[in-house]
Amino acid sequence: MVITTRTDPPAAGHNNGPPLDDHVPEWGRDGIGTHFEWKRAHRRAWRRHSRAQTMFVLGRAERVGLTYQEYMAELLDRGRFLQVEDTARLGEIKGARQPD
Repeated sequence: MVITTRTDPPAAGHNNGPPLDDHVPEWGRDGIGTHFEWKRAHRRAWRRHSRAQTMFVLGRAERVGLTYQEYMAELLDRGRFLQVEDTARLGEIKGARQPD
């Protein structure tokens, strides 16, 4: 192992740490904004629910041909339960699926 040391002294106020220009924080370069509020809300929305509530949502999801995650995301996003009559929105969700 070779240890190299700098021969020139660092500039005043410099602690010889890594450059900060290369670091991109998890919230990006655009500023922190509401990053942590959204992160907390996401965790709370996808937390475990009671078995009865999960089975209720799963039954509704299967009735309209969606997965639990797709149905729950729509419920969280729009705030309403999808019905079989919502063919346009169901088509959009199914069309956005990733091919297997």
